[in-house]
Amino acid sequence: MKNPVIIRRVVRPVILQALLLALISCFAAAATPDKDPVLEAMRAELERSKAQLKLDGVAAPYFLQYQVTDIDYRSAEAAFGAIRANSPTRTRLVRVVVRIGDYKQDSYSESSNRGVGALNILPMDDDILALRHSLWLTTDNAYKSATEAFAAKQAELKQFTVSSPVDDFAHALPLQSIEPLVRLEVDTEPFLKMLQDSTVGYRQDPLTESCESYLKFFAINRYLINSEGTVTRSGQTMYQIETDGSTQAADGMRLERSRSYLVAHVNELPTEQKFLADTRALQSSLKMLREAPLADEEYRGPVLFSADAASDVFAQLVGENILGRTPDVGKPARTKGAYATSYQSRVLPDFLSVEDDPSLASIQGQSLLGHYAVDDEGVPAQKVQVIVKGKLQNYLIGREPIHDFPASNGHGRARIGNPSGASLGNLIITSSDPMSAADLKKKLIEICQQRDLPYGYYVVTMGSRFSPRLLYKVWAKDGHEELVRGAVFGDLDTRSLRNDVIAAGNDLNVDNLMLNVPHSIVNPSILFDELEVKRADSNKDKLPEYPAPPLSDLK
Repeated sequence: MKNPVIIRRVVRPVILQALLLALISCFAAAATPDKDPVLEAMRAELERSKAQLKLDGVAAPYFLQYQVTDIDYRSAEAAFGAIRANSPTRTRLVRVVVRIGDYKQDSYSESSNRGVGALNILPMDDDILALRHSLWLTTDNAYKSATEAFAAKQAELKQFTVSSPVDDFAHALPLQSIEPLVRLEVDTEPFLKMLQDSTVGYRQDPLTESCESYLKFFAINRYLINSEGTVTRSGQTMYQIETDGSTQAADGMRLERSRSYLVAHVNELPTEQKFLADTRALQSSLKMLREAPLADEEYRGPVLFSADAASDVFAQLVGENILGRTPDVGKPARTKGAYATSYQSRVLPDFLSVEDDPSLASIQGQSLLGHYAVDDEGVPAQKVQVIVKGKLQNYLIGREPIHDFPASNGHGRARIGNPSGASLGNLIITSSDPMSAADLKKKLIEICQQRDLPYGYYVVTMGSRFSPRLLYKVWAKDGHEELVRGAVFGDLDTRSLRNDVIAAGNDLNVDNLMLNVPHSIVNPSILFDELEVKRADSNKDKLPEYPAPPLSDLK
């Protein structure tokens, strides 16, 4: 008799997927699509490819997929009070995937980047014959690539003995979901003025070395059609404005700050008044950092992370490791990453839980970029309880199965122009015993006093490579805070996240990100019982050889 646990694990996702398909189809039927030349060309060429795509001596494809991404992109930059770039861009990309073999073993190999399809640029003028011609050439290239990849993959597999083989591709029920197209309908002129005005702060601080602001507005329409009968169309808008600045301390240390707003709707962007106020605060913090003392050479003790700073920690140490990604050929691991062997094991404190829920469009009035109804592989999005009371219960899976997870849970997504794979949607971290900000600081001070430590650390915001950009000493004697610079963490990793986090806040930070695929991290602040903080061992840049132009020369 088959293992009933395995049976339930296979059947339940299929039943859930069927229910989600029925719900999505109801909404799709209610909104009849307008005549779409892109879809028309994709449908016609897919049917022709299914009927005619066959090389002598080579198996016909068992699966074909066309994925078109139509991007309307507007970007602008300002520096030192002047616009230096302002350009609209419109493009259409298609990725065609051809799979030879069958669902158990086929030509696709993401780990070796073989057989993952062909990429091409499509015409923009909606000429159906021109679109079909490009699709035909791209399909031909994808088929040739798949035949070579299939032969190479079979030869490689002969070198290994696989005791528990996993299918290369998961079945999925056919889906019809046509959502309205989205467009960029926004006047950029007011934003250009805002960018200019936000970058004149250097006039108040001549030691500012860079003072830049950006905008990036996107309208992205995605089309997917495959030989299983799935047809989807969806659209997403994203609006980002950002300001960056840098300076150097007297010892040559480069200091950087940035403030970014990334939202799904243009009316969520900050007003000009707020953006300029935030920019002035950022530029003032650069001067404060330049004058701040260096962090002590070594410290080991409690560290409190704001919700903003903790977002980087969860994104890199949890988000990157819960993705179910096919291991390299011959590797016995379940997946890749630090949690590859952590299934059903504790990876966080038992008061923390993590779920990924793409169905949420917003939380507490803030839009979530990780919202979608159907993923980039034509599978309905599903809410997944990833970590429950500290224990890893699930991975986020696309249509490439891994051990114990034979079916997609609706998290197969694709970066623009790239093959699809397991990706985040809306990653939400919650605590069963949240604390107020005042109580977290009080607990930090109590730990310092118990261990005769003169101070603890409070991280307000992070930079790249887990280096704190705004870091304060919190003095145990009276709780006052002192800004320091030039620190790095010595042991901030998955082990410390599992063993050393002792409390979490009742606050909530929403971090919308466009890296790889649009996604969101929602999390509270966290308190580590013990972390190593040490002075950065980095080379200092040379200071400018002569001073900036005097402000008195400005007319």
